[in-house]
Amino acid sequence: MNYGFFRTAAASLKLRVADPGYNAAEINGAIDSALKEGARLLVTPELSVTGYTCADLFFTKALQDSAEKALGDIVSHTKGKNITVAVGMPVPFSNSLYNCAVVIFNGKIMGAVPKIHIANYNEFYEKRWFASGADFSEPRAVTLCGFETKIGSQLFDLGGGAVLGVELCEDLWVPNPPSGELALQGANIIANLSASDEYVSKAQYRRELISNQSARCVSAYVYAGASVFESTTDLVFSGSTVIAENGAVIGEGKRFCRETVLTFADIDTEKLNALRRSNTSFENICRVGEISDCRVKNDENDLKYRFVDPHPFVPANDDKRRERCGEIFSIQAAGLAKRLEHVGSTGAVIGISGGLDSTLALLVAVEAMKLIGKKNSDILGITMPGFGTTGRTYHNAVSLMESLGVTVKEISIKDACILHMKDIEHDPDIKDITYENTQARERTQILFDMANKHSKLLVGTGDLSELAMGWCTYNGDHMSMYGVNASVPKTLVRYLVEYVAGESDEKTAAILYDILDTPVSPELLPPDKNGAIAQKTEENIGPYELHDFFLYHFVRFGFNKAKLAFLAEKAFGDKYGGNEIEKWLNVFIKRFFTSQFKRSCVPDSPKVGSVSLSPRGDWRMPSDASFSEFLK
Repeated sequence: MNYGFFRTAAASLKLRVADPGYNAAEINGAIDSALKEGARLLVTPELSVTGYTCADLFFTKALQDSAEKALGDIVSHTKGKNITVAVGMPVPFSNSLYNCAVVIFNGKIMGAVPKIHIANYNEFYEKRWFASGADFSEPRAVTLCGFETKIGSQLFDLGGGAVLGVELCEDLWVPNPPSGELALQGANIIANLSASDEYVSKAQYRRELISNQSARCVSAYVYAGASVFESTTDLVFSGSTVIAENGAVIGEGKRFCRETVLTFADIDTEKLNALRRSNTSFENICRVGEISDCRVKNDENDLKYRFVDPHPFVPANDDKRRERCGEIFSIQAAGLAKRLEHVGSTGAVIGISGGLDSTLALLVAVEAMKLIGKKNSDILGITMPGFGTTGRTYHNAVSLMESLGVTVKEISIKDACILHMKDIEHDPDIKDITYENTQARERTQILFDMANKHSKLLVGTGDLSELAMGWCTYNGDHMSMYGVNASVPKTLVRYLVEYVAGESDEKTAAILYDILDTPVSPELLPPDKNGAIAQKTEENIGPYELHDFFLYHFVRFGFNKAKLAFLAEKAFGDKYGGNEIEKWLNVFIKRFFTSQFKRSCVPDSPKVGSVSLSPRGDWRMPSDASFSEFLK
């Protein structure tokens, strides 16, 4: 199965200006090379059959006839081949000449799409030769190489949910590119046959233009530019090839090469279609249009040309990650500051365990105090040692509060929990879920009552991953007056704390780095014989990096279990075997469904990323939904 993936190729060609026969041979070679790599769509540059820089030679009968003969050779070469190809050539029609992308499939010409916006400024003077495709209010019949086909704006059905729309070079650079309407008509792959010359700084601008248009259109964008083999009378072309998907560049070739360059990428059309369907601002233009059938056979995809990020919530680039963390931290602090001001709170109450989540919540609270002009001492930090508290976490909790200058309070919960277990007739030697949740709820009761007593706001510490997995005690750590971490995944919490550590004084930073080095644990079971943490969360429910991966792709795109596993195997390589991924994926699905009742009544919290599980925001789900179909 290919799970909606569609392999595309963008070509920059070694060609000869005004030599269509030579160029046809190069295009045919590129077709064969693309097929060897399993590509199902090949996009070549603008006027690739003749060369872009032919100038007044475009008017000559010899070049026009030679171009049509070369096109016939390319068409014949595609017979029986499982690939759709877009080539560029001048097409005479009626009293004008049009700069067209000709789409070819299985030995047939499926259509010709003319360039609409004819560049005629600075170094460009295309209106000298070509008319605008805007002449066509709808596609018209035309004969090319003996094939009856259509010329005008149209779509091409590539099969399996992939629909191709085409624009040419300058069409992208105008305020309202044709690709916008093509996307609204259903195209999720846009091909651009281009001849964009080079000068200083243009390449970066062009790359951003391609990326941004793919984001606006919620589409893939396949860009193929003319090469260094064009005429250099006044201009130099670089052979830029770029493939973008919904704002991200997923394939890019080397420029200024002296040979044909093929750039490949595996586009996820299922992802693009899912994003469009969930975004009701992305409307359809439901009108009758020309859609040609170019459905290729596309049964398999090994994702050779797609990077699958194992940590989709965490940018791999250090600078981008720091920038992202700074922005998220600011959102968290701004949300808490507004709530504190609105309710007239004298400050915040936070339960500090010495773990990552409560550490992040405390750091956010300190920043919020700064924003509203309050002192750090207006934060009441309460550490509540229990049966599982270790010396390391206790020491870090107290040291961090002291270093930050918050008000420190220690309240042991052991006696209260023993009394409560006696009241409910539970044997403390039976260390089951009742034993664990007794401690979590006792801590929450203390925090709420202390918040009431001191007219402060209880700040929650639980994160997005815990909400997804239901790894929280209902009406225990599940509850607060405002949850600053509720849309921050576990894999990102670590980097947010690290970000603040890098901005902190030496003493505070040392404490934060030790907290970062501490295993994730609720510490509800007694330590081992050496006093170390015995209850490690990931040994019980699985690696958080896997669960965050599943969470991102399930909530954002609605992928099924088979695709989630397929992507995880690609993303994590040999780190987790197929059986292990299957095991933890089953755990994720079951826990995600059975824990919805906890998410249905969570406190207010700020959304910080593209995935949130707030029942008032991004995720609405019945608490009683069956997971049986989702395990298949």
